Amino acid sequence: MTSKISAAITAVGGYVPDYVLTNAELEKMVDTNDEWIRTRTGISERRILKGEGLATSDMVVPAVKQILEKRNIAPEEIDCIIVGTVTPDTIFPSTANLACHKLGAVNAWGYDLAAACSGFLYALTTGAALIESGRYKKVIVAGADKMSAIVDFSDRATCIIFGDGAGAVLLEPNTEGYGVKDSILRSDGGGGNYLHMKAGGSLHPASVETVSNKEHFIYQEGQTVFKHAVKDMADVSYELIQRNNLTADDITWLVPHQANKRIIDATANRMGLPAEKVMLNIQRYGNTTAGTIPLCLWDWQDRLKKDDLLVLAAFGGGFTWGATLIKWGV
Repeated sequence: MTSKISAAITAVGGYVPDYVLTNAELEKMVDTNDEWIRTRTGISERRILKGEGLATSDMVVPAVKQILEKRNIAPEEIDCIIVGTVTPDTIFPSTANLACHKLGAVNAWGYDLAAACSGFLYALTTGAALIESGRYKKVIVAGADKMSAIVDFSDRATCIIFGDGAGAVLLEPNTEGYGVKDSILRSDGGGGNYLHMKAGGSLHPASVETVSNKEHFIYQEGQTVFKHAVKDMADVSYELIQRNNLTADDITWLVPHQANKRIIDATANRMGLPAEKVMLNIQRYGNTTAGTIPLCLWDWQDRLKKDDLLVLAAFGGGFTWGATLIKWGV
């Protein structure tokens, strides 16, 4: 009898650009101030990818290179790369496709997965299924977004929130019960009215009008999104621990999507978790969309111990949301 294969995270990598965009700098660009931004979002600064010809894949590549070095494996050994992103380098070829080429991962296939801020969770669940099938041995799951490419820096409602960054994990087969234990993922396309990018797809292809009407930028109806995010992210996280017969005491870390400090606090409260069990780096990176959860794992990797139980939770445009339970195995 063979033991059940699970998908364990065996290494984490991350990358944030050098350029730091502070609240003080934003004060010069739009009518806002540092105190207002910090009290409402928890953000003090965010990173911006600057430089000619640099795109999302250029953040994925260094994150993956860290993983290869840590595990001492060659790019040729990667079976698949899944990139959660809503800011692909191009509509096609995919960011994953380009990242494989830049890395020299000549034996890998891959694709992009668009679920906005839930992109990493959706990709993680998908990557885990590939490992669990027994067909693949090394699957890279990345969350990466160059949000500065779709942010209108004259719109104070959105430009204060978003930043650029990428994080990635390596999934490998495990028979000791480590890795991805359970996921609850949800979506509701009706939420698209409140958080979307209007143009650039097949419904509203790029035209002189769409560009002049600023329809290639993020549109967000903040209060509606906030209300749904607080409820849905908290509810699904609570549902996940209930379904697995766990209590707040069993959970070592909540790894929440870094959209807003108040949404994170609400999720922790619903789960009965104290602040010291919550990973938080929104103050330094802002909302990097699909990048936030893996960047938290990257920032906290030295504090994670074998057998730690982690709940990863996210809410994103679409709407998309979900929570994933992981038993840390490194």
